[in-house]
Amino acid sequence: MRTQRVWMWRLILVAIVLFGGHSVALAAKPKAPGQPESGPGGSGDYKHAKVKKTSVGKGGEKAWIMEPAEPAPQKAPVIIFLHGWGTWGTSVYRRWSTHLVRRGNIVIHPKYQANHATLPTKMTTNAIAGIKNALAELKKEGRVHPDETKVAVVGHSVGGVLAANVAALAKKEGLPQPLAVMSLQPGDPKLSRFGKTMGENFGIKFKSILCDYSTIPRGTLMIVTVGDADPVVGDDTAKLIWSGIQHLPAADRDYITFVSDLRGSPKLKARHSLPAAPTPYSLIDFTKAGTDAHDYYGTWKLLDGLTDAAFYGTNREYALGDTPKQRFLGKWSDGTPVRELQIGVGGRFTVRKIKTIVLVAGAAVAVAAIWLFIFRWRRRRRKKKAAKKAAASTPAKTAQA
Repeated sequence: MRTQRVWMWRLILVAIVLFGGHSVALAAKPKAPGQPESGPGGSGDYKHAKVKKTSVGKGGEKAWIMEPAEPAPQKAPVIIFLHGWGTWGTSVYRRWSTHLVRRGNIVIHPKYQANHATLPTKMTTNAIAGIKNALAELKKEGRVHPDETKVAVVGHSVGGVLAANVAALAKKEGLPQPLAVMSLQPGDPKLSRFGKTMGENFGIKFKSILCDYSTIPRGTLMIVTVGDADPVVGDDTAKLIWSGIQHLPAADRDYITFVSDLRGSPKLKARHSLPAAPTPYSLIDFTKAGTDAHDYYGTWKLLDGLTDAAFYGTNREYALGDTPKQRFLGKWSDGTPVRELQIGVGGRFTVRKIKTIVLVAGAAVAVAAIWLFIFRWRRRRRKKKAAKKAAASTPAKTAQA
Protein backbone atom coordinates (compact mmCIF):
# COMPACT_ATOMS: atom_id res chain seq x y z
CA MET A 1 0.00 0.00 0.00
CA ARG A 2 2.86 2.34 0.79
CA THR A 3 4.34 1.77 -2.68
CA GLN A 4 1.03 2.73 -4.27
CA ARG A 5 0.94 6.03 -2.39
CA VAL A 6 4.53 6.86 -3.31
CA TRP A 7 3.84 6.31 -7.01
CA MET A 8 0.61 8.29 -6.86
CA TRP A 9 2.25 11.32 -5.22
CA ARG A 10 5.16 11.23 -7.61
CA LEU A 11 2.86 11.42 -10.62
CA ILE A 12 0.70 14.11 -9.06
CA LEU A 13 3.80 16.24 -8.41
CA VAL A 14 4.86 15.81 -12.03
CA ALA A 15 1.39 16.94 -13.15
CA ILE A 16 1.60 20.04 -10.95
CA VAL A 17 4.98 20.96 -12.47
CA LEU A 18 3.68 20.50 -16.02
CA PHE A 19 0.63 22.62 -15.26
CA GLY A 20 3.05 25.44 -14.55
CA GLY A 21 2.20 25.65 -10.90
CA HIS A 22 -1.22 27.14 -11.66
CA SER A 23 -2.79 25.74 -8.50
CA VAL A 24 -0.05 27.33 -6.38
CA ALA A 25 -0.29 30.63 -8.25
CA LEU A 26 -3.95 30.96 -7.32
CA ALA A 27 -2.99 31.61 -3.73
CA ALA A 28 -1.15 34.85 -4.48
CA LYS A 29 -2.63 37.64 -6.56
CA PRO A 30 -0.26 40.53 -7.10
CA LYS A 31 -1.69 43.77 -8.45
CA ALA A 32 -1.16 44.88 -12.04
CA PRO A 33 0.84 48.07 -12.60
CA GLY A 34 -1.05 51.34 -12.87
CA GLN A 35 -0.45 54.27 -15.18
CA PRO A 36 3.15 55.52 -15.04
CA GLU A 37 3.73 59.09 -13.93
CA SER A 38 5.97 60.00 -16.85
CA GLY A 39 6.94 59.02 -20.38
CA PRO A 40 4.75 57.75 -23.23
CA GLY A 41 1.55 56.26 -21.83
CA GLY A 42 1.99 58.20 -18.61
CA SER A 43 0.09 61.03 -16.97
CA GLY A 44 3.02 63.41 -16.60
CA ASP A 45 2.79 64.88 -20.12
CA TYR A 46 -0.72 66.28 -19.83
CA LYS A 47 -0.78 69.87 -21.03
CA HIS A 48 -4.55 70.43 -20.92
CA ALA A 49 -7.07 70.01 -18.13
CA LYS A 50 -10.21 69.42 -20.16
CA VAL A 51 -11.57 68.09 -23.44
CA LYS A 52 -14.11 69.81 -25.69
CA LYS A 53 -16.31 67.37 -27.61
CA THR A 54 -18.50 68.20 -30.63
CA SER A 55 -19.76 66.43 -33.74
CA VAL A 56 -20.27 67.19 -37.40
CA GLY A 57 -22.07 65.46 -40.30
CA LYS A 58 -24.81 62.84 -40.41
CA GLY A 59 -25.20 59.10 -40.83
CA GLY A 60 -22.09 57.22 -41.87
CA GLU A 61 -20.30 60.51 -42.68
CA LYS A 62 -20.61 61.79 -39.11
CA ALA A 63 -17.54 62.39 -36.97
CA TRP A 64 -16.96 63.29 -33.35
CA ILE A 65 -14.27 65.87 -32.62
CA MET A 66 -12.34 66.09 -29.35
CA GLU A 67 -10.22 69.22 -28.85
CA PRO A 68 -7.80 70.13 -26.06
CA ALA A 69 -9.08 72.83 -23.68
CA GLU A 70 -7.90 74.77 -20.62
CA PRO A 71 -5.82 76.07 -22.19
CA ALA A 72 -7.02 75.79 -25.79
CA PRO A 73 -4.09 75.92 -28.25
CA GLN A 74 -4.36 77.75 -31.54
CA LYS A 75 -3.23 74.69 -33.50
CA ALA A 76 -2.71 71.00 -32.68
CA PRO A 77 -1.67 67.71 -34.32
CA VAL A 78 -4.49 65.42 -35.46
CA ILE A 79 -5.04 61.77 -34.53
CA ILE A 80 -7.77 59.97 -36.49
CA PHE A 81 -9.29 57.19 -34.34
CA LEU A 82 -11.31 54.47 -36.12
CA HIS A 83 -13.51 52.33 -33.87
CA GLY A 84 -14.33 48.63 -34.13
CA TRP A 85 -17.49 47.29 -35.77
CA GLY A 86 -20.61 48.76 -34.15
CA THR A 87 -18.75 50.63 -31.39
CA TRP A 88 -19.17 54.13 -32.80
CA GLY A 89 -19.21 57.11 -30.51
CA THR A 90 -16.43 57.81 -28.05
CA SER A 91 -17.36 55.93 -24.86
CA VAL A 92 -15.65 52.60 -25.67
CA TYR A 93 -12.29 54.30 -26.22
CA ARG A 94 -13.00 57.44 -24.16
CA ARG A 95 -10.15 57.14 -21.65
CA TRP A 96 -7.59 56.60 -24.39
CA SER A 97 -8.98 59.45 -26.47
CA THR A 98 -8.97 61.73 -23.42
CA HIS A 99 -5.34 60.78 -22.77
CA LEU A 100 -4.42 61.71 -26.36
CA VAL A 101 -6.27 65.03 -26.23
CA ARG A 102 -4.82 66.06 -22.88
CA ARG A 103 -1.37 65.46 -24.36
CA GLY A 104 -2.17 68.18 -26.89
CA ASN A 105 -3.76 66.40 -29.87
CA ILE A 106 -7.07 66.81 -31.67
CA VAL A 107 -8.82 63.43 -31.94
CA ILE A 108 -11.31 62.76 -34.76
CA HIS A 109 -13.66 59.78 -34.41
CA PRO A 110 -15.30 59.07 -37.80
CA LYS A 111 -18.54 57.09 -37.38
CA TYR A 112 -18.33 55.40 -40.82
CA GLN A 113 -21.41 53.25 -40.03
CA ALA A 114 -24.85 54.82 -40.42
CA ASN A 115 -26.15 51.77 -38.51
CA HIS A 116 -25.35 48.10 -38.04
CA ALA A 117 -26.56 47.34 -41.56
CA THR A 118 -23.87 49.46 -43.23
CA LEU A 119 -21.97 47.27 -45.68
CA PRO A 120 -18.20 46.92 -45.11
CA THR A 121 -17.57 48.05 -48.70
CA LYS A 122 -18.92 51.51 -47.78
CA MET A 123 -16.89 51.91 -44.60
CA THR A 124 -13.68 53.28 -46.10
CA THR A 125 -15.56 55.84 -48.20
CA ASN A 126 -17.66 56.89 -45.20
CA ALA A 127 -14.59 57.18 -42.95
CA ILE A 128 -12.82 59.43 -45.45
CA ALA A 129 -15.94 61.62 -45.77
CA GLY A 130 -16.17 61.91 -41.98
CA ILE A 131 -12.51 62.92 -41.74
CA LYS A 132 -12.98 65.61 -44.40
CA ASN A 133 -16.07 66.95 -42.59
CA ALA A 134 -14.16 67.13 -39.29
CA LEU A 135 -11.12 68.87 -40.79
CA ALA A 136 -13.34 71.43 -42.51
CA GLU A 137 -15.16 72.10 -39.22
CA LEU A 138 -11.89 72.57 -37.35
CA LYS A 139 -10.79 75.28 -39.77
CA LYS A 140 -13.67 77.50 -38.69
CA GLU A 141 -13.32 80.44 -36.31
CA GLY A 142 -13.14 79.55 -32.64
CA ARG A 143 -11.87 76.00 -33.15
CA VAL A 144 -8.47 74.52 -32.44
CA HIS A 145 -7.08 74.46 -35.97
CA PRO A 146 -5.66 71.17 -37.29
CA ASP A 147 -1.93 71.00 -37.96
CA GLU A 148 -2.13 69.00 -41.19
CA THR A 149 1.63 68.47 -41.23
CA LYS A 150 1.25 66.29 -38.12
CA VAL A 151 -1.42 63.64 -38.69
CA ALA A 152 -1.64 60.06 -37.42
CA VAL A 153 -4.30 57.36 -37.78
CA VAL A 154 -5.12 54.50 -35.41
CA GLY A 155 -7.84 51.88 -35.65
CA HIS A 156 -9.10 48.76 -33.90
CA SER A 157 -10.64 45.62 -35.44
CA VAL A 158 -12.30 46.59 -38.74
CA GLY A 159 -11.11 50.09 -37.82
CA GLY A 160 -7.58 48.68 -37.92
CA VAL A 161 -8.13 47.84 -41.59
CA LEU A 162 -9.64 51.28 -42.22
CA ALA A 163 -6.62 52.96 -40.59
CA ALA A 164 -4.33 51.26 -43.10
CA ASN A 165 -6.78 52.09 -45.90
CA VAL A 166 -6.85 55.79 -44.99
CA ALA A 167 -3.04 55.89 -45.05
CA ALA A 168 -2.98 54.15 -48.44
CA LEU A 169 -5.67 56.39 -50.01
CA ALA A 170 -4.82 59.73 -48.37
CA LYS A 171 -3.05 61.27 -51.37
CA LYS A 172 -5.69 60.09 -53.84
CA GLU A 173 -8.53 61.39 -51.65
CA GLY A 174 -6.93 64.76 -50.90
CA LEU A 175 -6.37 64.06 -47.21
CA PRO A 176 -3.26 65.10 -45.29
CA GLN A 177 -0.84 62.15 -45.36
CA PRO A 178 -0.59 60.36 -42.00
CA LEU A 179 2.98 60.20 -40.70
CA ALA A 180 2.13 57.40 -38.25
CA VAL A 181 -0.25 54.44 -38.60
CA MET A 182 -1.32 51.96 -35.92
CA SER A 183 -3.46 48.96 -36.88
CA LEU A 184 -4.69 47.21 -33.73
CA GLN A 185 -5.90 43.61 -34.07
CA PRO A 186 -7.23 44.37 -37.56
CA GLY A 187 -10.10 42.29 -38.88
CA ASP A 188 -11.18 42.22 -42.51
CA PRO A 189 -14.92 41.36 -42.44
CA LYS A 190 -14.32 38.55 -44.95
CA LEU A 191 -11.68 36.91 -42.75
CA SER A 192 -13.08 37.54 -39.25
CA ARG A 193 -14.94 34.92 -37.23
CA PHE A 194 -18.13 36.99 -37.58
CA GLY A 195 -17.76 37.14 -41.35
CA LYS A 196 -17.07 33.43 -41.65
CA THR A 197 -20.04 32.60 -39.40
CA MET A 198 -22.39 34.76 -41.49
CA GLY A 199 -21.19 33.04 -44.64
CA GLU A 200 -21.38 29.49 -43.31
CA ASN A 201 -24.72 29.79 -41.49
CA PHE A 202 -26.67 32.44 -43.36
CA GLY A 203 -25.09 32.55 -46.81
CA ILE A 204 -24.07 36.20 -46.34
CA LYS A 205 -20.60 36.63 -47.75
CA PHE A 206 -18.67 39.83 -47.11
CA LYS A 207 -16.20 41.18 -49.61
CA SER A 208 -12.68 41.99 -48.51
CA ILE A 209 -12.02 45.69 -47.89
CA LEU A 210 -8.23 45.43 -47.89
CA CYS A 211 -6.42 47.98 -50.08
CA ASP A 212 -3.17 48.13 -51.99
CA TYR A 213 -0.83 49.20 -49.20
CA SER A 214 2.14 49.75 -51.47
CA THR A 215 0.85 53.32 -51.85
CA ILE A 216 1.67 54.11 -48.21
CA PRO A 217 4.72 56.34 -48.67
CA ARG A 218 8.18 55.50 -47.37
CA GLY A 219 8.89 57.47 -44.24
CA THR A 220 5.57 56.46 -42.65
CA LEU A 221 5.98 54.86 -39.22
CA MET A 222 3.65 51.88 -38.81
CA ILE A 223 2.71 49.30 -36.20
CA VAL A 224 0.45 46.24 -36.64
CA THR A 225 -0.62 44.35 -33.50
CA VAL A 226 -2.36 41.07 -32.61
CA GLY A 227 -3.41 39.43 -29.33
CA ASP A 228 -2.56 35.86 -28.35
CA ALA A 229 -6.10 35.29 -27.01
CA ASP A 230 -8.10 36.88 -29.83
CA PRO A 231 -10.21 34.31 -31.70
CA VAL A 232 -12.47 37.03 -33.11
CA VAL A 233 -10.03 38.14 -35.82
CA GLY A 234 -6.95 36.02 -35.15
CA ASP A 235 -3.93 37.18 -37.13
CA ASP A 236 -4.95 36.51 -40.74
CA THR A 237 -5.74 40.15 -41.56
CA ALA A 238 -2.75 41.47 -39.63
CA LYS A 239 -0.39 39.29 -41.66
CA LEU A 240 -1.93 40.41 -44.93
CA ILE A 241 -1.55 44.08 -44.00
CA TRP A 242 2.00 43.36 -42.83
CA SER A 243 2.85 41.68 -46.13
CA GLY A 244 1.57 44.76 -47.94
CA ILE A 245 3.94 47.19 -46.21
CA GLN A 246 7.23 45.42 -46.83
CA HIS A 247 8.35 48.38 -48.96
CA LEU A 248 8.61 50.47 -45.79
CA PRO A 249 12.08 50.35 -44.18
CA ALA A 250 12.29 47.63 -41.52
CA ALA A 251 13.28 50.23 -38.93
CA ASP A 252 10.00 52.10 -39.53
CA ARG A 253 7.57 49.24 -38.96
CA ASP A 254 6.90 46.56 -36.36
CA TYR A 255 4.56 43.59 -35.99
CA ILE A 256 3.70 43.22 -32.31
CA THR A 257 2.00 40.45 -30.32
CA PHE A 258 0.37 41.13 -26.96
CA VAL A 259 0.82 38.10 -24.71
CA SER A 260 -1.69 37.28 -21.98
CA ASP A 261 -0.43 37.34 -18.39
CA LEU A 262 -2.81 35.87 -15.81
CA ARG A 263 -0.42 36.15 -12.87
CA GLY A 264 -2.38 38.65 -10.80
CA SER A 265 -5.34 40.99 -10.59
CA PRO A 266 -6.71 42.13 -12.90
CA LYS A 267 -5.77 39.37 -15.29
CA LEU A 268 -4.16 40.77 -18.43
CA LYS A 269 -5.83 38.89 -21.27
CA ALA A 270 -4.88 39.79 -24.82
CA ARG A 271 -8.43 39.41 -26.09
CA HIS A 272 -10.03 41.23 -28.98
CA SER A 273 -11.24 43.87 -26.51
CA LEU A 274 -7.68 44.74 -25.43
CA PRO A 275 -7.55 48.25 -27.01
CA ALA A 276 -10.89 49.27 -25.48
CA ALA A 277 -10.63 51.84 -22.70
CA PRO A 278 -14.28 52.28 -21.74
CA THR A 279 -15.73 54.71 -19.28
CA PRO A 280 -17.71 53.10 -16.41
CA TYR A 281 -21.02 53.67 -18.19
CA SER A 282 -19.93 51.98 -21.42
CA LEU A 283 -21.73 48.63 -21.64
CA ILE A 284 -20.36 47.62 -25.01
CA ASP A 285 -17.60 45.41 -23.63
CA PHE A 286 -18.32 43.21 -20.63
CA THR A 287 -14.92 41.49 -20.86
CA LYS A 288 -12.95 44.57 -19.89
CA ALA A 289 -13.77 47.30 -17.40
CA GLY A 290 -11.66 50.43 -17.53
CA THR A 291 -7.94 50.40 -18.29
CA ASP A 292 -4.98 48.24 -17.34
CA ALA A 293 -1.27 47.70 -18.04
CA HIS A 294 -1.98 46.60 -21.62
CA ASP A 295 -3.32 50.12 -22.14
CA TYR A 296 -0.81 52.29 -20.26
CA TYR A 297 2.34 50.35 -21.15
CA GLY A 298 0.92 48.83 -24.34
CA THR A 299 -1.40 50.60 -26.78
CA TRP A 300 -1.13 54.07 -25.18
CA LYS A 301 2.65 53.93 -24.89
CA LEU A 302 3.10 52.59 -28.42
CA LEU A 303 0.94 55.28 -30.02
CA ASP A 304 2.47 58.07 -27.90
CA GLY A 305 5.94 56.92 -28.86
CA LEU A 306 4.98 56.48 -32.53
CA THR A 307 3.45 59.96 -32.82
CA ASP A 308 6.26 61.58 -30.83
CA ALA A 309 8.75 59.98 -33.23
CA ALA A 310 6.76 60.97 -36.34
CA PHE A 311 5.88 64.52 -35.22
CA TYR A 312 8.88 65.58 -33.12
CA GLY A 313 11.65 63.01 -33.62
CA THR A 314 11.55 61.84 -29.98
CA ASN A 315 10.66 58.67 -28.00
CA ARG A 316 11.08 56.35 -30.99
CA GLU A 317 12.52 53.66 -28.70
CA TYR A 318 9.12 53.32 -26.97
CA ALA A 319 7.37 52.31 -30.20
CA LEU A 320 9.83 50.75 -32.64
CA GLY A 321 13.00 48.72 -32.86
CA ASP A 322 12.46 45.73 -30.51
CA THR A 323 13.96 47.74 -27.64
CA PRO A 324 13.55 47.05 -23.90
CA LYS A 325 11.43 50.22 -23.56
CA GLN A 326 9.15 49.07 -26.36
CA ARG A 327 8.67 45.54 -24.98
CA PHE A 328 8.31 46.53 -21.30
CA LEU A 329 4.77 46.39 -19.89
CA GLY A 330 5.43 47.30 -16.28
CA LYS A 331 5.76 45.10 -13.19
CA TRP A 332 3.31 43.31 -10.95
CA SER A 333 3.20 44.49 -7.35
CA ASP A 334 5.49 41.60 -6.33
CA GLY A 335 8.18 42.92 -8.68
CA THR A 336 7.68 40.36 -11.45
CA PRO A 337 7.68 41.95 -14.93
CA VAL A 338 4.48 41.64 -16.93
CA ARG A 339 5.01 39.37 -19.92
CA GLU A 340 6.66 41.49 -22.58
CA LEU A 341 5.45 42.37 -26.03
CA GLN A 342 6.73 40.02 -28.71
CA ILE A 343 8.16 41.74 -31.74
CA GLY A 344 8.00 39.99 -35.10
CA VAL A 345 5.61 37.71 -36.99
CA GLY A 346 4.96 34.25 -35.57
CA GLY A 347 5.08 34.82 -31.83
CA ARG A 348 1.37 34.43 -31.28
CA PHE A 349 1.07 30.84 -32.35
CA THR A 350 4.35 29.87 -30.70
CA VAL A 351 3.04 31.08 -27.35
CA ARG A 352 -0.34 29.43 -27.72
CA LYS A 353 1.20 26.17 -28.92
CA ILE A 354 3.58 25.93 -25.95
CA LYS A 355 0.80 26.78 -23.51
CA THR A 356 -1.50 24.17 -25.05
CA ILE A 357 1.19 21.48 -25.02
CA VAL A 358 1.97 22.15 -21.35
CA LEU A 359 -1.69 22.05 -20.29
CA VAL A 360 -2.48 18.94 -22.32
CA ALA A 361 0.64 17.17 -21.04
CA GLY A 362 -0.25 18.09 -17.45
CA ALA A 363 -3.79 16.84 -17.89
CA ALA A 364 -2.54 13.62 -19.47
CA VAL A 365 -0.14 12.96 -16.59
CA ALA A 366 -2.85 13.71 -14.02
CA VAL A 367 -5.23 11.28 -15.72
CA ALA A 368 -2.45 8.70 -15.98
CA ALA A 369 -1.70 9.08 -12.26
CA ILE A 370 -5.34 8.49 -11.33
CA TRP A 371 -5.67 5.60 -13.75
CA LEU A 372 -2.48 3.95 -12.48
CA PHE A 373 -3.57 4.32 -8.87
CA ILE A 374 -6.96 2.74 -9.62
CA PHE A 375 -5.34 -0.03 -11.70
CA ARG A 376 -2.80 -0.90 -8.98
CA TRP A 377 -5.45 -0.71 -6.27
CA ARG A 378 -7.80 -3.07 -8.17
CA ARG A 379 -4.97 -5.49 -8.96
CA ARG A 380 -3.87 -5.64 -5.33
CA ARG A 381 -7.49 -6.07 -4.28
CA ARG A 382 -7.88 -9.02 -6.65
CA LYS A 383 -4.65 -10.57 -5.32
CA LYS A 384 -5.84 -10.20 -1.73
CA LYS A 385 -9.19 -11.81 -2.56
CA ALA A 386 -7.41 -14.64 -4.34
CA ALA A 387 -5.08 -15.11 -1.36
CA LYS A 388 -8.00 -15.14 1.10
CA LYS A 389 -9.87 -17.63 -1.05
CA ALA A 390 -6.82 -19.83 -1.31
CA ALA A 391 -6.25 -19.59 2.45
CA ALA A 392 -9.87 -20.46 3.12
CA SER A 393 -9.79 -23.50 0.84
CA THR A 394 -6.51 -24.90 2.27
CA PRO A 395 -7.94 -26.02 5.70
CA ALA A 396 -10.89 -27.69 3.93
CA LYS A 397 -8.56 -29.68 1.69
CA THR A 398 -6.45 -30.67 4.74
CA ALA A 399 -9.50 -31.86 6.64
CA GLN A 400 -10.64 -33.99 3.71
CA ALA A 401 -7.19 -35.54 3.49
